[in-house]
Amino acid sequence: MDVGHQIHVDAMGVSALSARGQQIGASHSAAHAAGSRAVMGPKCRERVRERRGHVRRRRMAIGASVSDLKSKTETFVENLVEDDVEPDQEDDELADMRSSLSRFEAEAQEVQSKIDTQYRKMFTGRVVRLEERKKPYKVDVKNEEAFAQLGKDEPKVMQRMLSDISKASANKWRLFQSDIVSLKLVRTRLDRQIEELSTAIAAAERKAAVREVAMGTEESDEPSTSDLGSAAEKGPLQGKKSMRVVLVTGLESFNGDLYERAAREASERCPAIAIDVFNDRDIGLQPEKLEAALQSADVFFGSLLVQYDEAEWLKKRIGHIPVRFVFESALEIMTETTVGSFNMSGGSRPGAPPAVRKVLSLFGSKREEDRMVGYLSFLKIGPKLLKFLPGSRARDLRTWLTVYSYWNQGGQENMVSMFMYMVEQFLGPSGVTAKPVVETPTTGCLHPDYQGYFRSPREYINWYTKSGPKETRDAPAVAVMIYRKHVITGQMYVRQLIRLLEQEGLKPIPIFINGVEAHTIVRDQLTSADEQALVKTGKLKNATLRKDAVEVNAVINTIGFPLVGGPAGSMEAGRQQDIAAAILASKNIPYVIGAPLLVQDLGSWMRDGIAGLQSVVLYSLPELDGAIDTVPLGGLVGDNIFLIPERVKRLGSRIRNWIKLRQTLPSERKVAILVYGFPPGVGSTGTAALLNVPKSLKTVLLELKAQGYDLGDFSDDIDEETIITALKRQEDQTAIFRGADGIKKIGVGQAAEYGAQPLAAEINPRQLQQMLTYPREWGPSEWGPIPFLPDNDILSKRLEKQWGDMTRYRGIATSAEGNLLVNGLRFGNVFIGVQPVLGVEGDPMRLLFERDLTPHPQYVAFYKWLQEDFQADAVLHFGMHGTVEWLPGAPLGNTGFSWSDILLGHLPNVYVYACNNPSESIIAKRRGYGTIISHNVPPYGRAGLYKQLAELKNLLAEFRENPRDESSAALKGPIIQNLNNAGLQDDCPFRPPTENGDAAFKLTEENVLEADVEEFEEYAGRLYQYLQVLENRLFSEGLHVLGREPSPEQLTQYLSAYFGSDLPEEAVSAVVDTGSSGVDVVKEKLMLNGTTPELSQKIKEAVDIRNLLSQNTEEIRQLVRALDGQFIPAAPGGDLLRDGAGVLPTGRNIHAMDPYRMPSPAAVERGRAVAEAIIQKHMAENDGSWPQTLAVNLWGLDAIKTKGESVAIVLHLIGARPFQEEMGRIARFELMPLEELGRPRVDVLCNMSGIFRDSFQNIVELLDDVFQRAAAADEPPEKNFIRKHALEMEEQGLENTGARLFSNPAGDYGSMVNERVGSSDWESGEELGGTWESRNAFSYGRGQEKGTARPEVLKALLKTTDRIVQEIDSVEYGLTDIQEYYANTGALKAAAESARDGDKVGCSIVETFSKDVNPRELDDVLRMEYRTKLLNPRWAQAMADQGSGGAYEISSRMTAMVGWGATSGFTEDWVWDQASETYALDADMANKLREANPQAFRNVLRRMLEAAGRGMWNADKNTVEQLQKMYSDIEDQLEGVN
Repeated sequence: MDVGHQIHVDAMGVSALSARGQQIGASHSAAHAAGSRAVMGPKCRERVRERRGHVRRRRMAIGASVSDLKSKTETFVENLVEDDVEPDQEDDELADMRSSLSRFEAEAQEVQSKIDTQYRKMFTGRVVRLEERKKPYKVDVKNEEAFAQLGKDEPKVMQRMLSDISKASANKWRLFQSDIVSLKLVRTRLDRQIEELSTAIAAAERKAAVREVAMGTEESDEPSTSDLGSAAEKGPLQGKKSMRVVLVTGLESFNGDLYERAAREASERCPAIAIDVFNDRDIGLQPEKLEAALQSADVFFGSLLVQYDEAEWLKKRIGHIPVRFVFESALEIMTETTVGSFNMSGGSRPGAPPAVRKVLSLFGSKREEDRMVGYLSFLKIGPKLLKFLPGSRARDLRTWLTVYSYWNQGGQENMVSMFMYMVEQFLGPSGVTAKPVVETPTTGCLHPDYQGYFRSPREYINWYTKSGPKETRDAPAVAVMIYRKHVITGQMYVRQLIRLLEQEGLKPIPIFINGVEAHTIVRDQLTSADEQALVKTGKLKNATLRKDAVEVNAVINTIGFPLVGGPAGSMEAGRQQDIAAAILASKNIPYVIGAPLLVQDLGSWMRDGIAGLQSVVLYSLPELDGAIDTVPLGGLVGDNIFLIPERVKRLGSRIRNWIKLRQTLPSERKVAILVYGFPPGVGSTGTAALLNVPKSLKTVLLELKAQGYDLGDFSDDIDEETIITALKRQEDQTAIFRGADGIKKIGVGQAAEYGAQPLAAEINPRQLQQMLTYPREWGPSEWGPIPFLPDNDILSKRLEKQWGDMTRYRGIATSAEGNLLVNGLRFGNVFIGVQPVLGVEGDPMRLLFERDLTPHPQYVAFYKWLQEDFQADAVLHFGMHGTVEWLPGAPLGNTGFSWSDILLGHLPNVYVYACNNPSESIIAKRRGYGTIISHNVPPYGRAGLYKQLAELKNLLAEFRENPRDESSAALKGPIIQNLNNAGLQDDCPFRPPTENGDAAFKLTEENVLEADVEEFEEYAGRLYQYLQVLENRLFSEGLHVLGREPSPEQLTQYLSAYFGSDLPEEAVSAVVDTGSSGVDVVKEKLMLNGTTPELSQKIKEAVDIRNLLSQNTEEIRQLVRALDGQFIPAAPGGDLLRDGAGVLPTGRNIHAMDPYRMPSPAAVERGRAVAEAIIQKHMAENDGSWPQTLAVNLWGLDAIKTKGESVAIVLHLIGARPFQEEMGRIARFELMPLEELGRPRVDVLCNMSGIFRDSFQNIVELLDDVFQRAAAADEPPEKNFIRKHALEMEEQGLENTGARLFSNPAGDYGSMVNERVGSSDWESGEELGGTWESRNAFSYGRGQEKGTARPEVLKALLKTTDRIVQEIDSVEYGLTDIQEYYANTGALKAAAESARDGDKVGCSIVETFSKDVNPRELDDVLRMEYRTKLLNPRWAQAMADQGSGGAYEISSRMTAMVGWGATSGFTEDWVWDQASETYALDADMANKLREANPQAFRNVLRRMLEAAGRGMWNADKNTVEQLQKMYSDIEDQLEGVN
């Protein structure tokens, strides 16, 4: 590769990140955006007046990509920071702002008054009677606040009152809820506008004060041109006597002041040069000014311009400039580099001359991953070598390299010399001479107590041992990788970070790097005790490991990006992941990301969380290498980087405790194992999705004992179910009421025989307040420049705001004295407890959204007790999934006020998670500091046929042999009889419904003989094909046991499901039967002397998968290694069927994908096919009319596993496609011309899950951008339904009518519909649709659109919604398996139908784990799933065999069945008939479920009775009476009634 190409492809820094996402938070843009700083000109005020008025622009176009949705607030604040805004102009704007603020405050007051009135009318004067009280309670609610206080002070009164109202006045109650939710959404929007305006006004007032001082200062006169030096005889500026340089910076805003100072000094030293300094934000803030400067420029200098749209904007405007330097930027603009005969444009002779290429090849090692390091070495010495090479191209390349060297070495002196060097090269002698480059080592170490730099970590350690702080000389050593530019430009945070880590009891080894050398430093100059032991024994050979390598206990990367390649490596994310994994595995120490934000400011992080490019840099890319525990340490305030010391303390404490695990003997470690038990009362204790928790728990305990952990009197032959039973015993409310003594008295039952002991502790409210109180002396020095200074008791106040006075709290798990109870089991040093529930399901306060998910006092006390009283060394969250990571806080990037951060604190968190769920596991990883240990999914089974289905297939087969034979006619009656008994008439009616609205025609035993012979033959064939589909559908069979190898039968199931018909059955059997043998042995067993290449490849793949599946034992081994503080290798999450062998073996720290490569090309193609099929189906059913609006659900899990198919569906519907920048990253979604599309653009309502919203913010912004452009496109509304609907909404006076991406409130998750269904707190599907609508009325997109309440826009879109689209990404999680589908898809359907006044809305289901892209109707998929899973005896038996966990899985599916009936109206009797026969009326099954999990069995019966009671199921009287009797019996059993 020649140097020119190498330079423009591989320049280190941030050169590849062309998809920048949200580059800066709004407050940063508002308060600190730097305008141009021209350093020549007669007088500052004259220049201001000349260009006055150019900056007041609301809509700034950068092609078609820059959002024009800036509010008046944003525009005004942007104007404030420009130097060319007159004071009188400021005064006018400020007055307008104050006027708007007053108006918004008045509107907010009016809305609050309406809310208070509603509460007063609804509740005041009501009388509530409680059995335990003699006198009735008269309610006096004057306003909303009084209502909330009543809930805190009198929760029982509140619950009874709401229950009475909902029963007595259901319609009035629903109307009240609807009105209140709408008013509160309006209030939310007004509150945000008021906050924005208040911030803007404060910033304006500060700016005005500064300007008063600044306006008194005159700039020096413009330099005269009479004294300019003579021009150079040759060169791009030949004959010129002066030159103008326009400098535009990107991701180095922290150098803004430095460049301005350097520009001023350079102009003072040499009047021949004029320098205008801009930054990338000026493209949006003042494009006219920047464009005018570029028009007259002689030299363009750009650095770190990484955003695609910015690069394209500049590229169109710099082509005429003779000299162009572009460093470490997007390739689109890097190729514009031109210095004389040297260029990077890719023309006939791009790049360097051949001699230079030869020189370049001599630098660096021969390792491919070290290529960039060699390149840096060349950049440093290149200018000196090029002196000796002839020719203009070498001379011009030398000029380019010299300028680069000045810039790369940094500092004001170098920048001034760089400008002087340009004068020398392009203008000739001018009386000034450029000083040589002042060099700083490419890499090295530093310390605040040492003047200068250390050449290596070893040199640093030698100094530190003698002269470093005495307190930390013997502390654990932690390597800290720091960005070199921050060191050489004197960023103050660097030294502060070193000091703070030392205060946390660590010995930092700060190593500065450019970014690309990170892996070489870790590989060659750092080592560990583990690596040294392997090297000494000859088990590890590292040829590059230096003999003076320094032993460290952990590595902190403060830069982010991939370990190999750094910022440059991000161009091809994951390409060298294996190399990084090998390096980190050889060190076998924690690899942690702790970094300040360089793309976002502190304000936007605190307000909206980490977003866009910043999230990719700190999370997505490092996670590919196995990084854990990412802690953002600070961010930009203006153009400066500041730390939040409290965050550094968190980072330090977490690293210290990871290291402590390695330094503590297993026998002395304390481990807290947490299982789950939500929702309560339905047998969920000790369950997790896809995992047999009791058996897995036993496996883990046995292994811990074998590893030397102290488990007390733990018995190896323990009955694992006794652990779960013991935990359930502790749920006894009487025992809880009596406090710790009550728990100890109730004991642990049979578990005591196996060594279990009860453990219980009480924490009184005062203790909890102390646990939550920051030191009183904490102030700005601990919190840094965050937007507010918190009170030291801020956490207690937040808790009490939601749950009332803690000293009066009598809620979940509180004793009679009001103490908070923590309880569980103890085996020596191992504690096993149930994670507290977030709240009582059905809590009326939560369902009214009066409370958010702020954890209740006992939840907080539980985790604080683990940290401070039990003093756990690590916590192990057991299975998928818990709740701590979902608690309120920043959506991404924990702050000191994120509850997950507060409760997990310094605890190393090992999290067992299903390998097929990378979307939710990254929430556990990022918000919950989880080191993920993935586990396999259960084996797959084929549904087969059973009962009437099997008989029906036999009858149909017999009939089809001789359909015209007289004997076959006699089969028609039995066929129809079995058809009706199985309920298949709904699946396959004789004649489907017609387009004219005629109902389906169904055959009966009476009319079947009259049916047309040929038509019945066709019908019999259709039925037979449908039965084949059912027979071959896959399901997940049973539950997985952690660390257990699959049996031969299970291996056969995995392989058969994976290969299907691609691998013969006998080949699968041979692969399984040959154990661990290779391909040749398998072929020999099959007696295959020669095979086709395709079959040989399939056999090899099958052998590989078999071997990987046999490594399930890694799950336990890696779990133990994690508890030992060792490095856990990373792996992609996914499932075998869709993602192949890459997800195996399990037991690894799974990650998601690079969000800048979504959707993938394959996803685009499948998404196109799905979208087209849906459109055609709609047209076929609606007389050829186009659908106007489709609602597409965007979920994180299916987006990750399908690489973005759902996004691709949206794009094809609206007529758009991804546009990739040069390195393959998606930079924009482009609208296709209508002529090319050939149909109207279909509008799309995107309903995003909270995970999708938080994990793919770049996609959210790109989608919002394309929707806004479509809404504004100059196209006929009848050809563009997005524009049509936007115009209609504008006529109604709505704002942001292009908003199409809706989700829950920022930082919140879930529709709460499943909670209402779970607690039976609903009356109609319309009501549940309203709940979904109120929870998903928050709009997301670019700029400030980060959860803005827009219920009116959502309602308008729902009114035009014709159909809903939902993808199902795996066999394991079907529509009927989890609550989320009905709670979102079903409830969205109900909301749309309600908005359309009852008109039915279709729902297309796309099963992405199948090769078939044809969508199916919702009801059809529900029928297929019920037949092949819940009602299938094979599935039922396999699940029931799993003990308490299996019983709970059956129970939860019964709740989901009610949910589907409630939201979508799916209420077919045959489903409930067969469910009752399978699980309740079958005595053996009923006894099995009752014994395994009586609470789960009670829920099974409860849901059947609920379905009958609500009219979902026309059950016969005898069946209902039998179920009622069984329910009464199980209630008595649970209450201890004999």
